[in-house]
This record gives sequence, C-alpha cells and structure tokens, in this order.
Amino acid sequence: MAEVMPTDAVIDDCWNRIGTKGDGTCSELQQHLRCLNCPTFARAALQQLDRIPASAEVAQQWMHSAVGTEPPQQGADASALVVRIGGEWLAIAATVVQEVAETRPVHSLPHQRNPAISGVLNIRGALRICVSLAQLLQLQTESAAGQGASHLLVTAYEGQTLVFPVEQVVGVHRYAPDALAPVPTTLAHATIQYTRGMVEWRGRQIGLLDHELLFYVLNRSMT
Repeated sequence: MAEVMPTDAVIDDCWNRIGTKGDGTCSELQQHLRCLNCPTFARAALQQLDRIPASAEVAQQWMHSAVGTEPPQQGADASALVVRIGGEWLAIAATVVQEVAETRPVHSLPHQRNPAISGVLNIRGALRICVSLAQLLQLQTESAAGQGASHLLVTAYEGQTLVFPVEQVVGVHRYAPDALAPVPTTLAHATIQYTRGMVEWRGRQIGLLDHELLFYVLNRSMT
C-alpha cells in the first residue's frame, strides 16, 4: 500500500536549496537533469496539492519553480509558457498549464475521427487525452502523433484536462495583455485560427494560443 503523507508534514523544497533553483549540488540532477523530472519533486507537489485546494494560482507557482520565470517587464501582469512545437515557437497561458511531464506511451483510441487526437496516456494514475498540436496546427514535426516530443504539457480548462506533446519548454514569459500584437497573415492558416495574438519574446514575435478556442473545438470533436 502506498504511503500516505500527513497533510501537515513539512515539505522539503530541496529544489530551492540544492536543485536547479539552488546551488545545483544534488546528485539526482545527473540522472534527471532538472528538478521537474525528479520523483522527489513530484511527491512534494502531490503533498502540496493534498493540503491546499487546487487552483490555477497554486499550479502556476509550482510550474514556475520547475521551469523558471523570466524577469517581468513593466506592466507585464500576464504570463505564458513558451514552448516549441513542430519547429514553431508558441506560447500558452500559464494559468491553464498544470504540469510539465516526461513523455510516456500513448495508447490509441479506436474509431477516433479527429487525426489530432493521438490517444490516451497515464498522468498520475488517471487516463488523459493526448492531442497533437503539431497535427492540429499543421506544423511540420517528426511524427503526427508527437513522438518527436520531449515533454508533455498537462493542461486544464473548465474541468477538461488535455495533454499536449511539445518539443521544447523554455519557461514562463510575462507580458502586458494590452501589448498583444495582431496575428500576421504570414502564419499558417490553422495557426492563425488558434492564435489570440502575438507576444514579444527575446526580440521576436511568437503566437499566443487561444486556449479557450482550442478546448472548445477539441471537446466538440470528441463528443
């Protein structure tokens, strides 16, 4: 039987002392590279979620601790996670990202008509639907099923959880909502449809995905 931690147990935030947010002396970093991939961090996250009601703010704080946050700009009171999908740099609202997980086997769903639905996978004991944004946005990648991905974005919006394979995760970028630029017509048609606006990141303009539309369209396609 799995050990149950008491809800009032002290959480050892070793990632802030000897991990990637600390002095980097933890011996586990050789194997896991980042604290995000370490089972110790996962256990601490579960313990934290057991003792505090789950909220977008809590999930965002844990994600920031794992992947890092760029220095905020003046007036930047919104945040997005910057990722690479099919060679394209994109951003998604940090408030919908629950976790950045390692890749794992995806099991296909029979009679699935939407080619962007790769199948289901196991996230902390629960089966979650895996969606290939590369396929949905018609981006070039190693495979339509996202097998070239190195990470999984576990996202949630209005009670629905979806998992998106990505090739690279950079970190959390803060921006000013009123600084969003219009979407240029040079983007691929499918990307334009699902892009809310353009944010400036490291001297370039990248698309901020419209997660509300994404979840709406994908939920409709699965009913």
